[in-house]
Amino acid sequence: MRRCTFYPLITGILCFVFSARVVGQAAPADSSSQKNALNNTVSLFYGSIGKQSPLYNGTEYYFYDPIIKGNAYYADVNSFTPGSVFYDNMHFTGVPMLYDIYGDQVVILLYNHFTKCTLIKDKVSSFDFLDHHFVRIDTVTFLNNPAIKPGYYDELYAGRLQVLARYSKSIQVTTGGQTSESYFNYSKDYYIRKNNIYYNFSSQGALLDILKDKKKEIQKYLKENQVKYRRNPEEAMVKIASYYDHLTN
Repeated sequence: MRRCTFYPLITGILCFVFSARVVGQAAPADSSSQKNALNNTVSLFYGSIGKQSPLYNGTEYYFYDPIIKGNAYYADVNSFTPGSVFYDNMHFTGVPMLYDIYGDQVVILLYNHFTKCTLIKDKVSSFDFLDHHFVRIDTVTFLNNPAIKPGYYDELYAGRLQVLARYSKSIQVTTGGQTSESYFNYSKDYYIRKNNIYYNFSSQGALLDILKDKKKEIQKYLKENQVKYRRNPEEAMVKIASYYDHLTN
């Protein structure tokens, strides 16, 4: 694998609005204005750094075969968008990035405007992307909590309890006659940490069973406040966790 070097930007050096939409899986054609916006943004981002020493060596990233239908990315956003990352105990902002949930990789665009690299996962503690805060579960946590795997998780709630969502995609193949078709298939899993133990759950009932010591109080709260889990599961999870923390504070 080819190696590449990333020179990120420390918080406070640069603040900007990035609105350009760039290449997707197979580098589809962009308008000249989109390309110019991207080039100007990336130039500004890296030009502000000067001759800083490289902070990491990653591996070069390549887009997937365009024959695969759909895409591999979080929220189906297959264009580089600004985000921030806590990397090697430092905070970097304005980083043009993608989040590949098929490979569970954070991908950044380098100063030459076309080379794409993956961040070294062991150095990423968290990152913010598309108004979501992602945290990394490491292998040590996994060894102590086999119900959850190492990787990036969307932190939906952080208090005494912690509620996480894990997004993933797999490549599925369908066959018909003498032809076959490949496509990305999306899935989502939810986890809650209680007393430093992670539990997987897939319904309101399963979540309330994990919080059974306050189950009756929570059910009353949900009824009185007309919180409908089926209508908006993630919003309901956050309200349930927050109320549980209130009860046990």
